[in-house]
Amino acid sequence: MSITRRHFLTAGAAATTLSLWPRFAQASGRGDTRLLVVLLRGGLDGLHAVVPTGDPQHATLRGRLAVADARRLDADFALHPALAFSHELYARREWMPVLAVAPPYRQRSHFEAQDNLESGTAATGGASGGWLNRCVAALPSSRALSVSTVMPLILRGPAEATTWSPPLPDDVNPILLQRLQTLYAADPKLAHPFEQAVAAQGMQAGGSVARLPQAMAAAARFMAANGGPRVGFVENTGWDTHAQQGPVLARKLAELDQGLRQFHDGIGEAWSRTVVVVATEFGRTAAVNGTGGTDHGTGTLAMLAGGAVAGGRVAGDWPGLSPSQLNEGRDLRATADLRSVFKGVVGDHLGIARATLDGRVFPDSGGTAAMNGLLRG
Repeated sequence: MSITRRHFLTAGAAATTLSLWPRFAQASGRGDTRLLVVLLRGGLDGLHAVVPTGDPQHATLRGRLAVADARRLDADFALHPALAFSHELYARREWMPVLAVAPPYRQRSHFEAQDNLESGTAATGGASGGWLNRCVAALPSSRALSVSTVMPLILRGPAEATTWSPPLPDDVNPILLQRLQTLYAADPKLAHPFEQAVAAQGMQAGGSVARLPQAMAAAARFMAANGGPRVGFVENTGWDTHAQQGPVLARKLAELDQGLRQFHDGIGEAWSRTVVVVATEFGRTAAVNGTGGTDHGTGTLAMLAGGAVAGGRVAGDWPGLSPSQLNEGRDLRATADLRSVFKGVVGDHLGIARATLDGRVFPDSGGTAAMNGLLRG
């Protein structure tokens, strides 16, 4: 069955160390909501996570990289089997993918794309801080937490934010791991075993000291506490799948799914007032390359989860995978600015005024409308 543009989302659609966080007065209305942003660094292949089974070009483009046993979402899309808990949340209407999105930057540099996503501006280098920090600054008596070793760009700025990470084992030098990762990443035979060895140490070599499930569990503990941060951020590396994408993403998506379950269980009763936004800097090529992977692309997806999400459906404007529909004939065309997703979430969920979103949180973005209908009314 051919996918149509009916998937376009329109308006009206459907503990330890907790003492670090002093109590603060909760504002009325939306003051008790929670927002967690999860950034998957490296460029997640959205076509591998949410499979466009109804697009007639998909099987030809993917070939041996096609996902077997994908879990059906609707007539046109299915979910990677590693995302089992996400599929449960989808059935509960608490999980939703938003397809064919990308930051305003539409080139293929990891660093520039991540900078653009985190700054929230129309171009790279357009702001000295991050949009999530400016979001926190627009809220009364709010704080933010990043589960990371250093403060990421997205949370740099005047608003109060802090980082937290578990201690490193005494016998592992993280700088050495970062350097080794660069050497091993280019080797199709050694890259995956090296990642497995690093994972066995309970850490990521690319900068996040905690593996994703542990990081999301830690974020939940802080955010569930009375007087804890309303806004959290978690990052994870290893999504740049130029080779052997099938087994690598099976493992990485399972970690993401486990992390989502950990956060769901840890946040407790606040889950009903929570939104988790999972984003990445760009997508991948539509066709598989010669080493069983995909190369840098543009359009990808965002994932929304939480009791406040109007889930149980596939959102976004699907552009199609025929040669004339692909961006530059090679990758999924982005039909929505990722900032429109962010605006739709933080505006409705945290109660930030449209004028503040357009001029302050996402500077000079008045022409990028918030995506409506993402959250429960």
